[in-house]
Amino acid sequence: MEQKLQSIGVSASGYLKTAEIAFSSEVRKICEENHCRNYAKTWACPPGAGSLEDCRQQILSYPWALVFASVYDLQDSFDIEGMQQGHRAFKEVCDRLYDLLEQPVLLLSNEGCIRCRTCTYPQAPCRFPEKLFPSLEGYGILVNQLARLAGIPYNFGINKVAFFGMVCFR
Repeated sequence: MEQKLQSIGVSASGYLKTAEIAFSSEVRKICEENHCRNYAKTWACPPGAGSLEDCRQQILSYPWALVFASVYDLQDSFDIEGMQQGHRAFKEVCDRLYDLLEQPVLLLSNEGCIRCRTCTYPQAPCRFPEKLFPSLEGYGILVNQLARLAGIPYNFGINKVAFFGMVCFR
């Protein structure tokens, strides 16, 4: 599996039991402060993603999780365009990983959904619910702690940006 993951753009991965994951109302509060500007704008983020307890129950309905990261080079630590390009590339990695896996799984990724130019939230259902990969942070997960639990790095060095995801499976 490691070779397949690398071939689709995954830089690091590790497994854990979902029962080990800590869910934090503090992380959800950061979402509510709308620093990323996705709060109440997409089905992948709160409140569209559901309550913290709903999110926790959804994850815990799967016994295992694969945590994965993809790393992208930046020109410097202020390379916003490089970060945005990395984010878009990471979403493509998530699509390829989802297509590779035997269903049913729950795939979560960093920083909400960018699939549609304008999200239907909250007026209409998601256009692509099978490819809606909710936000790790929106589910109340502290990503650096999740990476540590899975035995993978959180920081990959200077002039690099890493995006993280998690696949919950049976």
